[in-house]
Amino acid sequence: MGKRFDQSWEPILGPLLNQPYMAELSFFVQQSRNQGRVFPPRELVFNAFKLTGFDSLKVVILGQDPYHNDGQAHGLAFSVPDGIALPPSLKNIFKELETDIPGFKTPRSGDLSHWAQQGVLLLNATLTVNAHQAGSHQKKGWEQFTDQVIKAISDQKDAVVFLLWGAYAQKKTNLIDANKHLILNTVHPSPLSVYRGFFGCKHFSQANFFLQKHGEKAIDWKLL
Repeated sequence: MGKRFDQSWEPILGPLLNQPYMAELSFFVQQSRNQGRVFPPRELVFNAFKLTGFDSLKVVILGQDPYHNDGQAHGLAFSVPDGIALPPSLKNIFKELETDIPGFKTPRSGDLSHWAQQGVLLLNATLTVNAHQAGSHQKKGWEQFTDQVIKAISDQKDAVVFLLWGAYAQKKTNLIDANKHLILNTVHPSPLSVYRGFFGCKHFSQANFFLQKHGEKAIDWKLL
């Protein structure tokens, strides 16, 4: 099996993965896999860290839980593999992009790997879930792990854009140094809340404006 994550993450993830709580978490996830199906597949749990190197990271989009239906989760928040129907939140993200980014058209595929490869870390706070049981792996240690990752990004990087959608993601604001990073908050893109501020938030163009202002290349949000 190849490396689980890009080598540039080793100084951060290596020490975290060796902490005692991670051994307990690993045991819990393995037990869950023994008893039933867990998403995403084992080799894709750290996919966000594989596709987005620490050195090239420019934007963090924070999700809560992996998708819990068959074939959806592949280790990138909000993303689904090619050939899987677009989940409602992702459809709404694409709708906002259509009004925010000139020339953006909703793609057939919901695979956001193209963003990840340009430096958009698509990070869920919890990295595993039991099949068809939303939130089943919450409060087992993943949040502690991903909180430490967010803090390390804030401490060790400059001029990163954090897109925090919904109350859960916005709780992470206290981990981020707002003096050197851009934090963009709005409601979650789910159908329940999308009309309360997600549509019209223009987070994608704001992110690009900030990146270019700091001498970074803008993200090409378009997906084929």
